[in-house]
Amino acid sequence: MSSLVKDAQRAAQRVGLTSDKIVINGGKPLRGRIEVRGAKNLATKAMVAALLAETPSILKDVPNISDVGVVTGMLEAYGVEVSSVGTGQLRLDPKNVLKAHFAQIDALAGSSRIPILFCGPLLHRLGEALIPDLGGCRIGDRPIDFHMDALRAFGAVIDKSYEGIRLTAPNGLRGADIELPYPSVGATEQVLLTATLAHGTTELRNAAIEPEIMDLIAILQKMGAIITVEPNRVIFIEGVDTLHGYEHRALFDRNEAASWASAALATEGDIFVGGAKQIELMTFLNIFRKAGGAFDIHEDGIRFYHPGGPLKPVVVETDVHPGFMTDWQQPLIVALTKAHGRSVVHETVYENRFGFTDALIEMGADIVVHKDGLESVSRRVPRRPLEQAAVITGPTKLHGADIEIPDLRGGFSHLIAALTAEGQSTVSNVGIISRGYEHFIDKLALLGADFIYEG
Repeated sequence: MSSLVKDAQRAAQRVGLTSDKIVINGGKPLRGRIEVRGAKNLATKAMVAALLAETPSILKDVPNISDVGVVTGMLEAYGVEVSSVGTGQLRLDPKNVLKAHFAQIDALAGSSRIPILFCGPLLHRLGEALIPDLGGCRIGDRPIDFHMDALRAFGAVIDKSYEGIRLTAPNGLRGADIELPYPSVGATEQVLLTATLAHGTTELRNAAIEPEIMDLIAILQKMGAIITVEPNRVIFIEGVDTLHGYEHRALFDRNEAASWASAALATEGDIFVGGAKQIELMTFLNIFRKAGGAFDIHEDGIRFYHPGGPLKPVVVETDVHPGFMTDWQQPLIVALTKAHGRSVVHETVYENRFGFTDALIEMGADIVVHKDGLESVSRRVPRRPLEQAAVITGPTKLHGADIEIPDLRGGFSHLIAALTAEGQSTVSNVGIISRGYEHFIDKLALLGADFIYEG
């Protein structure tokens, strides 16, 4: 087993350990350069896609994060050989795919929601799939109905048991006509991974079109799939008989890049994020500039910095791509506590994504969460029944506190808050951050943060 795989799996084992903590002395600007590698939301899905092939695949710029460790463990449980072939590069050989013991899958799946995306590939390769209860961040209801309805449309038979969900395809999988109730990223990935080898043509309407989705489509096309992206969120997939392995460099992690950008703004710092690209961050860059942040676009990355002077309040509405990502609002809210005036963040994607603000309020932030959202004549994103809104009034000075991290993006926001605050903060359960942020402790050190890590 490669060192990359071992490191990622060790990171996976640390997730959720409350003894994993960091003591931060805040008030010091973050300055320096860090690098971001492949996106968590692409690399793990690309690894699953390798199951569909008859020959090995090579994935480059794989981040050393715990979710990669989880997927690696699951692939190995199914007989896929996963090995390192260079720095940040994995070779995935699916020639010996076999049925896995449920206990192995159940033990791995508890810390990730990726296992549900194994359904289509496993139905094609083995004729059945067994999916246990799903884990993931506690940010609200994430129903799997979209996934299950899509798989039924392909011809899958779904039975629930005490172990989880068992899927079979007694008559094989066939192309389907599917319209998603909401442009869900996960459900779109499910359809893509299932339709490529299904008999006939699949039409998917109201599909997600995030950059990670386009990168997954590029991977599948390299493998031999025939996929056409039409206007208005319509995707056609013509099923083929076989797929072969791919060689692909993963899209950079735009969520991590935006998180470090917000850290630079909140701490009045200056961070060069190597590997970040403008085109995938354009919506974020607009809000970053409106809030008073500055950035310089370079060929090898983006420099994010606080140019001096007061930050400005902004109004943000999260939405599916090309809107403002829900994963971007949490780190940004920390910076908005420093803005002069009243900022509003409308969260329209998840219904419980403001839980992290409790810790910020304890640290001195003036944040009011409106559980039913807020009406506004200037709204561009249609209101959803589950949405909430946060009103941030600033500027406020944050002070040190003891914090336990609840989820991935909120957790990184708590780190930023502790770095910004006056005095000392103890942040526990930081292992969960390793689900999506590669070597974040080392990166904090590179940026000059004053901390002691107690792993």
